[in-house]
Amino acid sequence: MEKDDRLRVGVITSPHGVHGEVNVFPTTDDPKRFNRLKKVYLDKKKELIQCEIESVKFFKNMVILKFVGMDDRNELEKFRQCDLLIDREDAEPLGEDEYFICDLLGLDIVDEQGEKIGILKDVMTSAANDVYVVEKNDGKELLIPAIRDCILETDLEKRTIKVHLLPGL
Repeated sequence: MEKDDRLRVGVITSPHGVHGEVNVFPTTDDPKRFNRLKKVYLDKKKELIQCEIESVKFFKNMVILKFVGMDDRNELEKFRQCDLLIDREDAEPLGEDEYFICDLLGLDIVDEQGEKIGILKDVMTSAANDVYVVEKNDGKELLIPAIRDCILETDLEKRTIKVHLLPGL
């Protein structure tokens, strides 16, 4: 399976305690989804390590995971800042007009007439709404709120996002 067929759900920040647990900063909308996961992959950049989840706990904004067979705190130190990935088929089902961020990055941003404005470089998430970071054709950056008034159509097959630029953008 390709790395692109996997989605990031968190980042290991540090070992937790002395019993082989790790602190994970969740990068998913619903951290409780970790209760339903059976396996994850540790992305060591040069290799992916499949790990079976033994237990899940929650503390403040963090998820505390214990992996089967990983009991040594010192051994877990080497996984600091590793992304946690899941297989795409283990992802939560998306609702209407919902997309995985990784599927949107690199799409062409076009105006209502179909003229290319730039490409989607990043998506900033916030409590109110996501914000699309667009690298314009001239190299400058444009921020577009991901709201219905601005995002008119997302077409993954054509690899385009049609937008309406509100005055002031």
